[in-house]
Amino acid sequence: MKRKILITLLVIGLILGLSACAPGGQSNPNSVIPQLSATGTGKVYVTPDVAYIYIGVHSESKNVNEAMSKNNTQARAVAASLTKQGVDPKDIQTTAFNVVPQQEFNQDGSPAGNKYMVDNTVFVTVRNLSNMGLLLDAVVSEGANSINGIQFDVQEKEQAQSQARKLAVQSAIAQAQELADAGGVKLGRLVSLNAYSATPPMPFYEGKGGAMKTDITSSAPTAAGQMVISVEASLAYEIQQ
Repeated sequence: MKRKILITLLVIGLILGLSACAPGGQSNPNSVIPQLSATGTGKVYVTPDVAYIYIGVHSESKNVNEAMSKNNTQARAVAASLTKQGVDPKDIQTTAFNVVPQQEFNQDGSPAGNKYMVDNTVFVTVRNLSNMGLLLDAVVSEGANSINGIQFDVQEKEQAQSQARKLAVQSAIAQAQELADAGGVKLGRLVSLNAYSATPPMPFYEGKGGAMKTDITSSAPTAAGQMVISVEASLAYEIQQ
């Protein structure tokens, strides 16, 4: 019995000795390598070259046929006015056509019949922004009485997005190096790098007014201003031991 115990102790001692002699890099394969993470933002300012706008005609009448006829006449006049202002017919798209009856009441609360409301709305792409004010004046004079949702954009923004990505990565690298210097460590291998658009292109207005240009020749002034394309980048480095 004592001999078996002695042999068991010898085996355990041998195993422990071999473990102690193993190389340091293999002693704990599950050890966590410390990392340093950083984020950066890149912004590029561009001038819009296209605008999207909803233009509608709203008509009302106690007679549904009269309401529709009046609305159709105005809508055709508005469409003709748009093409006269240089808008390509393919850039005029009907987005809504609604006929809604609304019951009316007398002063005593008794029913007084129906009133019919007709709405015809088109989504228009304007590619000549210098003509925006004149275009709005023209459609209003032809019967458009609902104009909303003007949005400015850039048709070809890939180059600006690429530049914003580069700026974001450069910003993240600079921040990582700054953190490493402040912490007294050295950056090792780059282990991750991601970039993504922070937000859709947003209008940018400068307080001095230099970024906003208004068409003062039109009675309906519009200002495209500038837009900012923003990209964020995140990365992580191993910290050298």
